Amino acid sequence: MTFRAPVKDQLFCMKELAGLDKIAQIPGFEDAGYETAQAVLEESAKFNEGVVAPLNWSGDQDHGSWDNGVVRASKGFKEAYQQLAEGGWQGLGQPAEFGGQGLPKTIGAACIEHMTSANLSFSLCSILTGGAIEALLTAGSDELKHRYIPNMIAGQWTGTMNLTEPQAGSDLALVRSKAVPQNDGSYRISGQKIFITYGEHDMVENIVHLVLARTPDAPEGVKGISLFVVPKFLVNEDGSLGKRNDVYCASIEEKLGIKASPTAVLVFGDGKFDVGAGDTPGAVGYLVGEENRGLEYMFIMMNAARYDVGVQGLGVSERAYQHAVAYAKDRVQSRPVDGSQPGSAAIIHHPDVKRMLMTMRALVEGERAMALVGAAAYDTAHHHPDAATAKQAQAFYEFLVPLIKGYNTENSVEVTSLGVQVHGGMGFIEETGAAQYYRDARILPIYEGTTAIQANDLVGRKTSRDGGAMAKAVAAMIADTEGQLTGRSSAAGKKLAAQLKAARESFLQVVDFVVANVKTKPNDVFAGSVPYLMLTANLVSGWQMARALIAAEDNLAAGNDAPFMEAKIATARFYGDHILARVASLRDTILNGGESVTALSLDAF
Repeated sequence: MTFRAPVKDQLFCMKELAGLDKIAQIPGFEDAGYETAQAVLEESAKFNEGVVAPLNWSGDQDHGSWDNGVVRASKGFKEAYQQLAEGGWQGLGQPAEFGGQGLPKTIGAACIEHMTSANLSFSLCSILTGGAIEALLTAGSDELKHRYIPNMIAGQWTGTMNLTEPQAGSDLALVRSKAVPQNDGSYRISGQKIFITYGEHDMVENIVHLVLARTPDAPEGVKGISLFVVPKFLVNEDGSLGKRNDVYCASIEEKLGIKASPTAVLVFGDGKFDVGAGDTPGAVGYLVGEENRGLEYMFIMMNAARYDVGVQGLGVSERAYQHAVAYAKDRVQSRPVDGSQPGSAAIIHHPDVKRMLMTMRALVEGERAMALVGAAAYDTAHHHPDAATAKQAQAFYEFLVPLIKGYNTENSVEVTSLGVQVHGGMGFIEETGAAQYYRDARILPIYEGTTAIQANDLVGRKTSRDGGAMAKAVAAMIADTEGQLTGRSSAAGKKLAAQLKAARESFLQVVDFVVANVKTKPNDVFAGSVPYLMLTANLVSGWQMARALIAAEDNLAAGNDAPFMEAKIATARFYGDHILARVASLRDTILNGGESVTALSLDAF
């Protein structure tokens, strides 16, 4: 199935919802207005539609190989990554000081969506490299920055994140990898890391691993974790590559999905490669920032990755939606129930197929709007010259990150499952391609912190810590949009205003419940943390769809692109009727369902 990047909808969201015109007024972003965004997105579409997307199916079928520590990427991936590097895509949003283009995240996020839609497995290498760059930019010394970042931005080297160990999944207090200081200022790293995405491959000449480990005198728990750069090949003073570091890929995992993305087991300091013994055997590593602050630094990379994983959920959902629509228009089965055709018709004529397709479409468009509004908040927070404006935007962005990550990825499983359902029995057959999106999507609610971890963050750091102040500030912004809708002449606007108001009031009830009970009844509150995340993100996405309806009606009245605007209005109406309607049941689950979660004794399971 041919993939088409959703450039028109992305530009609509940027212009009408994310406020790209205001981003372009921030110093440094003056040349990043609508015309630039359009030009970049159109070029990104060409690259991902023509080069990356055709490798999606083939990569799932023939997903590379491991042989005695050597990993060969899926056929065509190496060449595609070279084109990615030559096109400057890795450096799109990175500082010009290190060879990047310095464009805002608002534009960069849309390009990430293109790549994840085109080929989720391929996109992960570039996305994780971007996160590694961000961590080094924030916490690395000038020497580390200049030694590693330019080649990463240029696409000649890639980056990884090494957190998980066999005994330490989400609980990083259990990390046991060791880092022993050496006389020359380096460290020797030993231990094992698992689930390392693109931990080994042959697409570039070097891989820059960011590794969590403990120094000998480190305190127990998360306070004793430090962060290290451990390159696959050591880098000489002149920038050339030196000896192979003692990092060995012991195996790659066989997975449910994203099969063309090599998920490596990495062993550090096993003596497979000769880098010299030093004072202690092990892989050579270099401290990032200060000792015992590694988790703090890694969270920089992780938070960037969490936003990006949310965009991945959006991207794979968009691809599944396009695939399902194409099939529904082509597959002929049964007569329409309204008698509009005398014989069998394409299944897109049937109401339940339309319901499934509209559910997919509404979720995707709401998620995209929320993600791009979040990206604009990030750009404002990190680049706006007014400190108060930047601080407010940062709080808003931080509130949105768990929503974007959790909601978009949970919905990606629903959307891709609906895609299989639209195909009927053929959806269960691999050759149609629908099943791949479903399999690929399933990792996304787990990656970079499960949905429960995102929800616990929303409850603890983003709601209860400030007594619900940020949550209620968001509710106030939503109420303002309700007022705009109510004042409009359209019936659709007035109806959506009422639906949005009911959802907002449910949200406020839940916020008050969380704040009032998080200390006295923590089990009841956290039993409803994931429903709280889904309710909140549903509301915020619905809010953006309501804003989209206003903009679309105004554009329609002005005679601008009637087919697109009419479709946007119809999708916003569907969101209000079918998606926002879920909020009330989630509210009831949160307010009344906590006790039943823990009522059954452990022995009864």
